[in-house]
Amino acid sequence: MHRCLVAVLVLSATMAAAQELPKDRWADWQPFLGAWEGAGGGGPGQGSGGFTFTPELQGAVLVRHNYAQYPASKDKPAYRHDDLMVIYPDPSGKQTRADYWDNEGHVIHYSVEFTDGAHKLVMVSEAGQPGPRYRLTYVQTGANDLKLTFEIAPPETPEKFTTYIEALAKRTKK
Repeated sequence: MHRCLVAVLVLSATMAAAQELPKDRWADWQPFLGAWEGAGGGGPGQGSGGFTFTPELQGAVLVRHNYAQYPASKDKPAYRHDDLMVIYPDPSGKQTRADYWDNEGHVIHYSVEFTDGAHKLVMVSEAGQPGPRYRLTYVQTGANDLKLTFEIAPPETPEKFTTYIEALAKRTKK
């Protein structure tokens, strides 16, 4: 019995070591990690918000929590938008993927890539999904500054993106 317990412990330790994640898995993400708040404008009728990018599950995934609050206007009551995105390497290890859910019932599957070194992060939804196509871009404009652009393309012209939201964000915590 004692030998069996030792064998199970050795096997468990071996499996845990074999599944240890690379320490630099999210190295390219360093410019984007942390807590961020919307910066700028904030004029009448404009929303405010913030987001975080944090490693979770012992670094296996990144999670983005995002919110935007919009004040009441003469046409609409005040409301809040919340969403969650989980970013992960696909099983092949050759591509990064992201899955998005929000409180309005949207689900979006993104392909993720960096351009301009690691200073521009682009997430594009799969063309085969029903409905519009989406592109979410983060550009590092300073050590603690980002520009965010969210674009939408109609189903009939999935490459013809138009800007829906542009915003600036400042990092509040790394």
